Amino acid sequence: MILVTGGTGFLGRHLVAALCRRGHSLRVLTRDPQRAAWLRQYPRVTAAVGDLQRPETLRGVAEGCQSVIHAAGLFSMWSGAGNFYATNVQGTAEIIEESLRAGVARFVHVSTVAVIGKPLPGRVIDEQHPTDPQDDYQKSKLEAERLVLQAAARGLPAVVVRPGAFYGPLGNYAFNRLFFVDPMRGIIMQMDGGRYVIFPAYIQDVAEGIVLALEKGRIGEVYNLCGECLSHRAAFDIVVREARLRFPRLNIPRVVGLGFARLLTSIAQITQREPFYPIGLKSYVFNDWMVSSAKAERELGFLPTPFVEGVRRTLAWYRAGRPSDIDEVRCDG
Repeated sequence: MILVTGGTGFLGRHLVAALCRRGHSLRVLTRDPQRAAWLRQYPRVTAAVGDLQRPETLRGVAEGCQSVIHAAGLFSMWSGAGNFYATNVQGTAEIIEESLRAGVARFVHVSTVAVIGKPLPGRVIDEQHPTDPQDDYQKSKLEAERLVLQAAARGLPAVVVRPGAFYGPLGNYAFNRLFFVDPMRGIIMQMDGGRYVIFPAYIQDVAEGIVLALEKGRIGEVYNLCGECLSHRAAFDIVVREARLRFPRLNIPRVVGLGFARLLTSIAQITQREPFYPIGLKSYVFNDWMVSSAKAERELGFLPTPFVEGVRRTLAWYRAGRPSDIDEVRCDG
């Protein structure tokens, strides 16, 4: 039995399917089982009610489980989205303690490459790159990662994975919105000519990478899980070509883009609604994220999907009407 937190989100939908393909039995933590009714299609999957911000609901959640995959977390590019610390740090601390009490044989923590915060110019981002988180989300994820690695020193058989920016079927936020949804409705905005480097990670690759870390990861180690890194312009070139778009691209100078984001973020403080372009995008858009997954490829057998192929699969999902169920494999055996 594997306890999976975050199993009902964008990554979780793909992760549950990947684990089921290997014949695992799962216990999936969810705040609202009614909204996770799709889990019933998997005979080996059971839902467990729990909330990372309510520790009393997590008592005994890992009992009887041999492994834990902690993929839950609060992600947003807007600082007003919620309490990042409560979910990402305190919630992780609770899952760690429950896992230690249950004596699990393996714990995989899903962090993010974004904990780097501000990549050093000209340096490839491997697992040894210094961290310098720039916003509340990045800070909370780095602190959670540190808690896991400290627990590994206390005996928790933990492995940490750092995925890049998710994209793929079932997603509509962040990378999917900026590189798929917006362009398909005529909004293609490139900052400074699209020269900065992005770090996309095809969602099914991330799910497979997590399973590989569960099976082969070395305890106490960190693994980047990312696809090929390319410039914003190159990424838009591929999306525009594959989607057969004819919309013009708007080039926005850095100072204008940042000013626009600051204005929208200020307005959001009044409306309490996430701005279309929050200032939190700054770290992701105006840095070169040259991420290396060489360690995961070498030690885990991680094999990222070429970006053009990931784009084709994602566009196929959009053209199919964004179906909510793309799983082809059922846990019937």
